[in-house]
Amino acid sequence: MKTVEEQSLRYQVNKWLAPTTTRSVHVVRFSRTRSDRRRYVCVESSHPMNSHALFFFRHDDGCWRVFPALPDRPQFNVERRAA
Repeated sequence: MKTVEEQSLRYQVNKWLAPTTTRSVHVVRFSRTRSDRRRYVCVESSHPMNSHALFFFRHDDGCWRVFPALPDRPQFNVERRAA
């Protein structure tokens, strides 16, 4: 099980983009997905030689990950009747 710290956006940004004194990071976009209204954040890491950007997606369990959550699918419950 992940700790509360590992679920945070800050932890994921540090893990994936490794900001330093010469490599800064900043949020360039945040919103919700059109299909299921889940939150996402685009974070960019800038350096004089190059830059990178990653999207982080909020999942139902509260964790931020670099891949979107699977869409909700309809569920059917079938009850068995006693004969």
